[in-house]
Amino acid sequence: MHAWVFVCLGGGLGALARFSLAGFLHRRYVGSMPIGTLAVNVVGCFLAGILFASVFQREDLDPRMRHFLGAGLLGAFTTFSTFGAETLALFREDRVSLALGNVALNVVAGLLAVWAGHALVKLFMD
Repeated sequence: MHAWVFVCLGGGLGALARFSLAGFLHRRYVGSMPIGTLAVNVVGCFLAGILFASVFQREDLDPRMRHFLGAGLLGAFTTFSTFGAETLALFREDRVSLALGNVALNVVAGLLAVWAGHALVKLFMD
């Protein structure tokens, strides 16, 4: 099978996971901050750290599985395009402090989550 099939399969699952988690959080925590997108970005970054430190380092991994997990599953799950649109909406609504807080939280928490995922795998695999 072609690589694009694996990207599509992973993408479908990633999009469904994103839709489910973000929707659940947006419904549960109604408020000013787009918490569902923040959660998906942080979880996605954490999973990226895990995948980059473990799965993607394996030379014996079928390239189609890399496509399924990377461009497909994780690519569809993370939501930085949504993050950008929601942040712009906050700016347009003159909610500058919330917009800046949204940027800071997504970037800092995302980077910390990638580091934590990577460190966790290294702790148990090295």
